Amino acid sequence: MLDDLHYRSIEELARLLAARKVSPVELTEAMLRRIERVDPALKSYALVTPELALAQARTAEQMIGKRRILSQLHGVPVAVKDLCWTEGIATAAGMPLHKDFVPAVDATVVRKLREAGAVLLGKLQLTEGAFADHHPDVPAPLNPWHRDHWSGASSSGSGVATAAGLCFGSLGSDTGGSIRFPSAANGVTGIKPTWGRVSRFGCFELAASLDHIGPMCRSAADCGVVLQAIAGSDPRDPTALLADVPDYLAGDDGTLRGVRIGFDERYALDDVEPDVRRAVEATLGTVRALGAEIVALRFPDVAAMTADWGRHCAVETAVAHEKTFPSERHRYGPGLAGLIDAGRALSATEYQHILLRRCDFAGRVAAALTPVDAMLIPAQPIAAPTVARMTTLGRVPAELAALIRYTAPFDMSGNPTVTLPAAFTAQGLPIAVQFVGRPLGEAAVVRAGRAFQRVTDFHRRHPRL
Repeated sequence: MLDDLHYRSIEELARLLAARKVSPVELTEAMLRRIERVDPALKSYALVTPELALAQARTAEQMIGKRRILSQLHGVPVAVKDLCWTEGIATAAGMPLHKDFVPAVDATVVRKLREAGAVLLGKLQLTEGAFADHHPDVPAPLNPWHRDHWSGASSSGSGVATAAGLCFGSLGSDTGGSIRFPSAANGVTGIKPTWGRVSRFGCFELAASLDHIGPMCRSAADCGVVLQAIAGSDPRDPTALLADVPDYLAGDDGTLRGVRIGFDERYALDDVEPDVRRAVEATLGTVRALGAEIVALRFPDVAAMTADWGRHCAVETAVAHEKTFPSERHRYGPGLAGLIDAGRALSATEYQHILLRRCDFAGRVAAALTPVDAMLIPAQPIAAPTVARMTTLGRVPAELAALIRYTAPFDMSGNPTVTLPAAFTAQGLPIAVQFVGRPLGEAAVVRAGRAFQRVTDFHRRHPRL
């Protein structure tokens, strides 16, 4: 039985663990064996933590045996992006510069997972400093569906490990699309929460006011379970929102009756590849059949935000790295170093104009989404880009701006989104869509995702390994 569990949902595992049909220790041992067997080819883990995982699994087993079950995550093996601090365990953030950094405390999200009873299998690989490219000395994780295709950035290891059955859920971070791109590329489900919904304490910064920490799992329901565990206020992060954390899985009758789904045909369908168009149109038909009311929207133009995002990110990244850049420039890869150079070169008045445009855009987004519970858009305009295409795309500003038109604007506005697989290409590669919510509207996007996934099986398909 253990050999068949690696693709089960967290909800399914929670029932099996609570009924003591599965042992947390045996489950963790099976997952560690699978990582040892499968991951050398995929390179999704920066490091594995078997001793910690087994110790946590033994504690979980003892508590479950006494009917002291902390949450649906109790005894469930998970992993976190290697920019989340882990007490006594190296946290490199994809940077050889930090390979020997051993935090004295856990990130708040790591602590909350532990307090929920989750078992930490290890730390997942990412691009350098959570920007666009992997450091030249760090092997990039490989897409388990096809090694020639992009595995996403920056939470590449989180997407690959979750898709390949090497953890039951993971944490990623999103500054310009870094939960959504790897979720789309690897056929998993990811939530970028409202900015501030999840504490950033103990997580390496890329750009402080754009960074979001969120779950990446195999379903919207599982993402809701993980978000439930990690969301909430935090005295160590004053920017973490004080609003109560709702039950993200409550009040869901399995349909979308009474739910209003916004759709801007121009924004959602112009200049996207045919496979993406078909996926979005089919998803629209599915949510309509589930009872949703489709509301025509006119979403604000995102061109200024996609242009501003890179420069805004550059300034904040320069601040985040001021202790080591330029003094340690020789230890940086060209992509991250170039971003910091751009941030250091921007004038204060140029940056202020960006901040004002960002505030204006956020207000326009709030107004546009007021009549609806969620809005349907693609995750990206390209169905399933190859690694070769992504290498050249970054050199063409117009193509890069097109790539982030469905991601970066919502880091600038802070709105929550859920990304989930909604189709496959003729070559068998996943294609994703997004539901975008109002601020603190995670429950609405989880509900939309759950309803869609109840009547489709895209999220239940797995790569052949």
